[in-house]
Amino acid sequence: MANVSAILKISIFATGCAGIVAEFVLSTLATYIVGNAVFQWTIVMSLMLFSMGIGSRISKTFQNHLLDTFILIEFALSIFCALSAITAYGLSAYTQSINLIIYLLSMIIGAMIGLEIPLVTRMNQAYEELCVNISSVMEKDYYGALFGGIFFAFFALPYFGFTYTPIILGTINFIVASLFIWFLFDLIHKKKTIVISFIICAITLILLSVLAKPIIMYGEQSQYKDKIIYSLQTKYQKIVITQWKNNYWLFINRQEQFSTFDEEKYHEPLVHPAMMTTINRNNILILGGGDGLALREILKHNDVKTVTIVDIDPDMTSLGKTYPILLKINNNSMLDSRVNIINKDAGIFLKEDNKLYDVIIIDLPDPDTIDLMHLYSEGFYTLVGKHLSVGGTMVTQATSPIFSKKAFLCIIKTIEAAGFSAFPYHNHIPTMGEWGFVMGSLKMSPHQLKKRVIEQNYNILDTRFLNNDSMISMCYFGKDMFLPNEFYDIKINTQTDPILYKYYWSGPWSIY
Repeated sequence: MANVSAILKISIFATGCAGIVAEFVLSTLATYIVGNAVFQWTIVMSLMLFSMGIGSRISKTFQNHLLDTFILIEFALSIFCALSAITAYGLSAYTQSINLIIYLLSMIIGAMIGLEIPLVTRMNQAYEELCVNISSVMEKDYYGALFGGIFFAFFALPYFGFTYTPIILGTINFIVASLFIWFLFDLIHKKKTIVISFIICAITLILLSVLAKPIIMYGEQSQYKDKIIYSLQTKYQKIVITQWKNNYWLFINRQEQFSTFDEEKYHEPLVHPAMMTTINRNNILILGGGDGLALREILKHNDVKTVTIVDIDPDMTSLGKTYPILLKINNNSMLDSRVNIINKDAGIFLKEDNKLYDVIIIDLPDPDTIDLMHLYSEGFYTLVGKHLSVGGTMVTQATSPIFSKKAFLCIIKTIEAAGFSAFPYHNHIPTMGEWGFVMGSLKMSPHQLKKRVIEQNYNILDTRFLNNDSMISMCYFGKDMFLPNEFYDIKINTQTDPILYKYYWSGPWSIY
């Protein structure tokens, strides 16, 4: 009978692992499809825990044939785990309320997990006394959750993605149920029902392993207007490249990074004003920019000696170095001998690095998630200032001054709080809308910085869009942009008070 207790504990470890990973998959999926990571993770995980309580309450209604009940729940959990991502992706093509589907799946899976723990505890009470029984069952469940979290973060998401991770989870539950059938078949009362369930579950998992990829690709394609030609779920983000006729789009977590239709209207203003305004252009630092397009513009300045790119995702920089379409767009810039690529969080890099740079270009994603707030904080910009050489300049993309005006103003004030003179400018990018940039200098006043930017001869550059006239137009805003009372009320973004996140989502993004 000791073997029965051991099998019960193995089962609760495995289901604890599979259950938590299923919730991680659904939380990540909701973030990817719907957006707003903090909200989605909070809701999905909260609903799961709430549903576990409901499942635990329901478990007391089962009085007889507990082993049969547990095996059937395992088979059901196996199918629901395996179907979770496929269902979400498949239905995303037909409904705008896919988040509600994900929440429902989370509750169903949570309820079944909640059912399992009391059942295992009650079955195990015949082999261990109460205090040992409860502690050992809960212990195995928590250990399984830890193992599942490690598995999801380091193996499942980067290597199996949303396509096969849920099927692996379903297979784990299927194996658990099969162990009970194999070792405890004599204790099963409804043998025919259990065997039929075993066959149905096995066939379902086999079919899903074959059909998962085309279903998920169909659902993912429905999220984009144009044909997906490349898709990769990395450890950090979802990278998608789409094509329409002769133009290409790069998306990270469904957020457009550039389109070849008009990317020069973003990358040329981001790079060249700072490069032309600085005293020297020997050593350049790019934070982000793993696609190599900002680097392409930097290398048009022949006096550049070294460029350091710091991008957290090695898969992104590898793509910039090897993917034929990106190599064509970035003019093989990532392969230049002057370029040094470092895969690390930009904030950590600045804390550890001891070099000075003449220009620091910050080409990071929009501040739409809490985990990006430290890269737009006063402390971060203070670190940037410590790495600038005398007379050097920094520049950052600063989201849209139209669609997220408060976020744009917040970035300006935060840069100023870090000791910089801040000079904002903007440009219209047809595929992205009006876009803002902020340049900073530790030596010049805002007026001097603006004057120096305007006085440069941009006509001598090898650019597709930028010239003297366009640069002048980018330096001026309408009179409603910097209203004194509104600008005064804007708070500074810090790591302890990430107000920028709230400002960003207070803009009218949701209608686009």
